[in-house]
Amino acid sequence: MHVILIVEAEIVVRTALAEYLRECGYQVLEAVSGTEARTILANPATDIDILLAAAQLPDESGFQLSAWARERCPSIEVLLAGSVAKAAEKAGNLCEDGPQQTLPYNHKNLLARIRRLLAARHRNLNSSGSVDNLAPGGTILGNQGAHGRLVAS
Repeated sequence: MHVILIVEAEIVVRTALAEYLRECGYQVLEAVSGTEARTILANPATDIDILLAAAQLPDESGFQLSAWARERCPSIEVLLAGSVAKAAEKAGNLCEDGPQQTLPYNHKNLLARIRRLLAARHRNLNSSGSVDNLAPGGTILGNQGAHGRLVAS
């Protein structure tokens, strides 16, 4: 079973999203902040497939958390959500070209994105035999702002 870590300060958003993903067959872990997420991610017994984080967290940005997670687990897929126009350029090493999605979450689109990320990860693992050869991938889900275009994979 694939494991998704949701990092979202808003309890209503986090709970609804976690419940939906569990109904879709995923194991879901939840964190309120970057600090709490780092504790979960640092646990060697926890193997997270996808980090789904808000772009703005109470104690740090989702970009900072994603970069930290990628350093420790290069195979983790990243989905960032929120209005992130000013920080989109910082995500260049985490995300690649592709469609964007606005909040609130469209559950069907989110589920399709998760499935595509996991399928691509599986294909890359099978073709290379190692996660070390994976190109950084991920997605930003959010609102397009006046200062730039959001990128996604």
